Amino acid sequence: MMADQSYVIGIDFGTLSGRASVIRTADGAEVGAHVVDYPHGVLEADLDGVRLPPDTALQVPADYLRVLAEAVPRALADAGVEPGSVVGLGLDVTSATVIPTTPDGTPLCELGDLAGRPHAYAKLWKHHGAHAQTRRLVDAARQRGEPWLARYGGTLSVELAVPKLLELAEADPRVYAQTAHFVEALDWIVWQLTGEQVRSAAAAGYKSLHQDGTHPSAAYLEDAGFPSGPEALAKLTAPTMAPLGARAGALSARGAELTGLPAGIAVAVGNIDAHVTAPAADAVEPGQLTMILGTSTCFIVSAEEFHEVPGMFGAVDGGIVAGLWGYEAGQSGVGDIFAWFVDTCVPPEYHERARAEGVGLHDLLSGLAADQPVGAHGLIALDWHNGNRSILVDPRLSGLVLGQTLATRPEDTYRALVEATAFGARTIVESFERAGVAVTEIVAAGGLIRNSFLMQVYADVLGRPLAVVGSSQAGALGSGIHAAVAAGVYPDVRAAAAVMGRRADEVFTPDPAAVGAYQELFALYTRLHDAFGRDRTIMHELKELRDAALKG
Repeated sequence: MMADQSYVIGIDFGTLSGRASVIRTADGAEVGAHVVDYPHGVLEADLDGVRLPPDTALQVPADYLRVLAEAVPRALADAGVEPGSVVGLGLDVTSATVIPTTPDGTPLCELGDLAGRPHAYAKLWKHHGAHAQTRRLVDAARQRGEPWLARYGGTLSVELAVPKLLELAEADPRVYAQTAHFVEALDWIVWQLTGEQVRSAAAAGYKSLHQDGTHPSAAYLEDAGFPSGPEALAKLTAPTMAPLGARAGALSARGAELTGLPAGIAVAVGNIDAHVTAPAADAVEPGQLTMILGTSTCFIVSAEEFHEVPGMFGAVDGGIVAGLWGYEAGQSGVGDIFAWFVDTCVPPEYHERARAEGVGLHDLLSGLAADQPVGAHGLIALDWHNGNRSILVDPRLSGLVLGQTLATRPEDTYRALVEATAFGARTIVESFERAGVAVTEIVAAGGLIRNSFLMQVYADVLGRPLAVVGSSQAGALGSGIHAAVAAGVYPDVRAAAAVMGRRADEVFTPDPAAVGAYQELFALYTRLHDAFGRDRTIMHELKELRDAALKG
């Protein structure tokens, strides 16, 4: 197949919207795109007027199908590309977003008698309601000496699929009993497009504890609290597991009707949103770390050997590219923290000034903060407003800002929060290196790379140059790369990434003076990190008091 004569569709399903891009296989150029917001967004406060518990984050699966139906045809129209020129489709989704379905893949929330039950809906990656179940799963694995636990840094994240399934079993046995499949959203969308239930082996490895060709044993699952281990395994497994870049199937007649694409074209195995960014940035060799800065941050790096990295999110053989161990770590809140601050903590005069200057509040605060010398605000913060994913792996931790006085201004706190997320990133990178996973290069991607102030802070805190991906929609590009491989345009992901992946010309270089100043602040952050993260009593007790008060 000639690459210069073909196009692929890459679809990136984010937290609030989905984007379809039309990508030329010859060079990775994005020639057309369209974004569709999810009509229901994220359900966090209430469901049909009923208040949801704390730490809930749900979605409506039908919103994903709306992206397929609207974004794909409009992206093709934007590109001026005929559907017949498209040879493949690939997609990525926020990982550990899981959907309970019937045997034929119908989401349980679409059944009339279950529509009002929260556990019948998709649980988004940032749903943190399964913290008690996660502790029991970890305790059982440690007591049994389960060898696979080392692949997750010796502990488990509340965001994984198995804790969410155990939460479902205990919180709503009726919905659990009707759940035939508890499936990653990325696999479910592929299922809707092809009619074939093919699960991504990589996603199953990171999120469903699938290692060395198998899930944990039924006996382990029962020890952790599942009413039946075999029943739980049946909900987690699928007839077929396939590696990244493989063809999951052909676009079915239903998929063709939904998207406007020709039936029979290749549909790639689904992938995790952060992981597709590595090939988009042409960062698929050992030591090349991709840092995806968005509402949360993911850190993706490959290595030739397995090393146990304490507190990381997971390591999977072939998890990013074939033949290498793929490592993932992350921060549960980054852009979400800045958005929370701007939405709730900025006084009216700043809003008025931003309007007068014709800029957004983030741009205004970033500009004011950038004028400060390092350390001038007298603050240090912890970036745990949505819990800690790595390296403490504790969703019950919370944010903190230390050093505020009556002279503290919003730009001071904003800068301290940006610095806190950068300190958290450095903590993760150094944890990789201490464990033997080399980090030779860092490439940044995600929506936050547009903020040059933030990028310079990260370069200064990390003390390393930061390269930048050359696409504004790296997720869609990465999915397009996998589509090109599934369609046979390229033999593997590495070969496709070398041609279709791209870097921007801009590199953020550390300022030596700022690097030195941040050494002292990072030392304070580490002391605060260990004081509140290793001895977790205060923050945990605050959450318990909150939960009790909300229950009334």
